Amino acid sequence: MTRDAAVPPAGAGVTFVMPVLNEADYLERAVQTVLAQEFDGPAEIVLALGPSTDGTTEVAERLAAADPRIRLVHNPEADIPVGLNLAIAAGSYPTIVRVDAHSELAPGYTARALATLALVRAANVGGVMRARGRTPFQRAVAFAYNSPIGLGGGAYHSGGAAGEAESAYLGVMRRAVVAEVGGFDESIRRGEDWELNLRIRNAGYRVWFEPALAVTYWPRESWVRLVRQFRATGTWRGELVRRFGRRNSVRFFAPPLLVLLLVVALGVAVAQLTKVLPAAWSLLAAVVYAPLGAYVLLVAAVSLFGRGPDGRASWHERLWRLAVIPSMHVAWGLGFLVGLARGARDTVDTSRLARNTPLP
Repeated sequence: MTRDAAVPPAGAGVTFVMPVLNEADYLERAVQTVLAQEFDGPAEIVLALGPSTDGTTEVAERLAAADPRIRLVHNPEADIPVGLNLAIAAGSYPTIVRVDAHSELAPGYTARALATLALVRAANVGGVMRARGRTPFQRAVAFAYNSPIGLGGGAYHSGGAAGEAESAYLGVMRRAVVAEVGGFDESIRRGEDWELNLRIRNAGYRVWFEPALAVTYWPRESWVRLVRQFRATGTWRGELVRRFGRRNSVRFFAPPLLVLLLVVALGVAVAQLTKVLPAAWSLLAAVVYAPLGAYVLLVAAVSLFGRGPDGRASWHERLWRLAVIPSMHVAWGLGFLVGLARGARDTVDTSRLARNTPLP
């Protein structure tokens, strides 16, 4: 039975929550787009500060000193769900807006989200991630984020009709419902939003997708950081499959299947080169190359001929796409298989850190 989330009185206020770690180049602009939101009621933004090493904490302190709406809490473990729970607890208003320091809210985002929440009586509403880039590499990653071939065609990446959804990108949530289901699960370091929305839906509330809501997202700036991010994300998705099984979308299984297909194809190639297989069996085994060939052709066509968000793309960017899209798939797929086999354990996303360690 579907339950309606209670609608707070008009003008009751909004708490924005933002986990932050090593975001000196993006934090100020992200905060500015939050403070520029216009809607009925007061606002506060709570920054959960991880142990940054790039001057992010100093930027946050300067911003907080200049505007009383900005509050700071410390998140020494740097785990995103821990930081989100700390920020939510430090806030006081009945609607919570999750924001990433790597993102920028479009004008009117909050007002539109509040109106949608009230109209459909949802517990959480999210919109579309509009990935953008500044360098050819970052624009190539943004293209992959926005393309169905890149991240699997989820509504918050590629758009779609408004309606009930599996999850919500970032999310504008009713505090009472978040408290009722127990907040973010602090044992989950990636995919924590999907798992929270699963509990919200299991409690009978609506999670809603509204395509008119748009958030600009700035992806990782280097290939190494991108691979680290996707390996960690895939590992945690494997963990979530261990915990929740078929409640995970089918699209999550595509990258690990690609990795397994690559392993099988490599084994076939070695057997053919060493002539371990008889000629007839070798010819039959070669069928494994067909789906890989189709994948390569599809990636090449999308990478070389797909248009960017502004309708154009440099050849430098198009060539980067050829590396970015398979890298995302393979890193995520390898991580997934590891997470599925042994669990995520202490896997962390090190892509915001200067070196590949859990904490600086």
